[in-house]
Amino acid sequence: EDLGVRHRLWVYSGRRGVHCWVCDDAVRKWSPALRAAAVEYLSLVKVGVGGSGHPLTLVKVGVWGPGHPLTPLTVGVWGSGHPLSLHREALRADFPRRKDSAQRWELLRGCMERTRGRAGAAAPCYADWEIMLQFCFPRLDINVSKGLGHLLKSPFSVHPRTGRVSVPLDLQTLDRFDPFAVPTITSLCHELDTAGSDGEQEDGGETEPKRRARDYKRTSLAPYVRVFEQFVEGMESARRGERLRRSGGC
Repeated sequence: EDLGVRHRLWVYSGRRGVHCWVCDDAVRKWSPALRAAAVEYLSLVKVGVGGSGHPLTLVKVGVWGPGHPLTPLTVGVWGSGHPLSLHREALRADFPRRKDSAQRWELLRGCMERTRGRAGAAAPCYADWEIMLQFCFPRLDINVSKGLGHLLKSPFSVHPRTGRVSVPLDLQTLDRFDPFAVPTITSLCHELDTAGSDGEQEDGGETEPKRRARDYKRTSLAPYVRVFEQFVEGMESARRGERLRRSGGC
């Protein structure tokens, strides 16, 4: 929204990443400098790592300064003056006594609740949000975005290590997306063989190319293909509308 782009296709990489294909005509003509500036603008989290090796030093978030439209947060968790910084030494002592990350998180949340409830706190405590922001906000690959000659992985290609297909994502059902359940090259071959055997029995006179073109609709890849088709249809509709507007039509 901030950059005025409309046509964005999100594609699972097949391993642990996500590619965003921005297909607006204007964006495709951006220079490398403009592309780099856009990525810098969207790189909200500036990660800082302390030198002591203690786990707490990894929980240090730097965000863009006051006025950045993406966030109201302006201080790091352990920055000077942050309410939670008062508990730093106590947490250093208590963290090693907890057996796993879940217990450490509950310990940290307890400190946050006490900090929120303290009368006369200098500032609201957003530490839990800041920590989640640090670990959950996507890390953007600036080189892929700014390089006009950079190789890109096409939708529906197969990841060479996992065998998973790079499938388009439906943002309306994203909370139900399981990266480990996407089609693989092995599972698709099995599904196509099964579909082919059934098709031969049902349509013995159909030509091989026509049958193969239809068989993918009977595999687990079909809903992902539909997401891609809807994206392309949306782009085509927008382009027709733009041409009509420029020609003075109604």
